[in-house]
Amino acid sequence: MHTIKKTLRILGTRGIPAQHGGFETFAEHLARYLTKNGWRVTVYCQEEGGGPVYEDEWQGIRLIRFPTKNKGALGTVLFDWKTTLHAARHQGGVLTLGYNTAIFCIVYRLLGLKNIINMDGLEWQRGKWSLAAKLWLYINERAGCLVGNHLIADHPEIKKHLETRVRSEKITMIPYGAQSIDGADQTCLELYGLRPQKYAIIIARPEPENSILEIVAAFSKQKRGKMLVVLGDFNKANSRYRERVFAAASEEVLFPGAIYDRHVINALRFFACLYVHGHQVGGTNPSLVEALGAGMPILAHNNRYNRWVAGDGNYYFSNTGECAQCFDLLLEDTALLQSLRQKNRQRHLECFTWDGILTQYEQLLLDKL
Repeated sequence: MHTIKKTLRILGTRGIPAQHGGFETFAEHLARYLTKNGWRVTVYCQEEGGGPVYEDEWQGIRLIRFPTKNKGALGTVLFDWKTTLHAARHQGGVLTLGYNTAIFCIVYRLLGLKNIINMDGLEWQRGKWSLAAKLWLYINERAGCLVGNHLIADHPEIKKHLETRVRSEKITMIPYGAQSIDGADQTCLELYGLRPQKYAIIIARPEPENSILEIVAAFSKQKRGKMLVVLGDFNKANSRYRERVFAAASEEVLFPGAIYDRHVINALRFFACLYVHGHQVGGTNPSLVEALGAGMPILAHNNRYNRWVAGDGNYYFSNTGECAQCFDLLLEDTALLQSLRQKNRQRHLECFTWDGILTQYEQLLLDKL
């Protein structure tokens, strides 16, 4: 019985080592942590192209790779279906990250397998989805609440929302973690012509609900003597939105595209004078937690999600005008920025270290699986 209890299959991500989003980064940290603690961990990975399913191993973690010919959402749905069927043929616990195809988890229920679902954010509320996509996500959120043996909420507000669906005891709130960044390679800045403390940074997908347009317009209202670096893949953005953002930008705004090199991103975070976070929806955003881990002063969109993560000490805006006023204040006050750095490092250490988060996850997995 002991071996079954310490076996876990992780589904719902593109796979590890992480190259994309927050879920992949989290899956990588959790898989490595559990493996060190004697668990047998399997992670399902989505590969591009055709061919048979194959296995390999990375840092003691078993990787099962499913080649997927279909691109985009259809490819992901098919990948999720195939991996669900594969996982259902084996004993041990299942951790599903995200509820986008939670309806498939009925398979585990029918076979009596235990499945914990991390319910992620309120995906169906996002403005970027079509009506059909919103309906699919809404149905799957409901399905996940019903068929999951236990649910994880990454934010107190997400837990409150899920409590309107299921009883409170079925939900555990555990946020994301981030590494502490205490130093970085300054030469990485030279690629972009940047100097330490002479720029603010945004790291986000270029979508309206991430307030990129408002932030760029607010920064560009006057000459700042500093740069605003906007990290994100504008090639994938809506063309009209992209044009509006570029048109609003002064010559002090830099668009280097998306950067996936951890080494470079850590340096850009560490040496920035300010992190600007415009996300309007969702739970605990990994990028915001990573900003705390780097001890960055934060200017964030004013909503209940961001306020809980970043805490009271930081600055918040609701529109372009408020954002511009915050830039006026923060970019000129080095003493204020320094005090925010210390507060945010402390907030990270108290609430968002990986050790603390992963310990909570292991305890939950032991209790529920």
